[in-house]
Amino acid sequence: QMRLVESGGGLVQRGGSLRLTCTTIGFTLEDWNIGWFRQAPGKDYEGVSWLNTAGLAVYADSVKGRFTVSKAAARNMVYLQMDNLEPDDTGVYYCAVHWKRSSGQSKTWKDYPYWGQGTQVTVSS
Repeated sequence: QMRLVESGGGLVQRGGSLRLTCTTIGFTLEDWNIGWFRQAPGKDYEGVSWLNTAGLAVYADSVKGRFTVSKAAARNMVYLQMDNLEPDDTGVYYCAVHWKRSSGQSKTWKDYPYWGQGTQVTVSS
């Protein structure tokens, strides 16, 4: 059974850092594209970062230069290092995967069939 489990969220002050971890269970990352999404209260899912099977990382403009995505394939883990956090970064953060495809990685949350339960990130001002 495929599962994803996020951890590492918490409460930090503006300018602080957090590292989120997504642990995959029941499958390996070799053939799966990874996305990090977040949802603020009352808002839709927002894409934050994407990492494809070739290791290409893409970031939303709102987090570019502050967030870094990486993976430790041998440990079946994906990380999201978040630096210089701002109050607008507050939300529940999710990792999600979709199978690699010839058309490339999707940035749309609806194309990701497998999700973790989410981890809360709160940035105070």
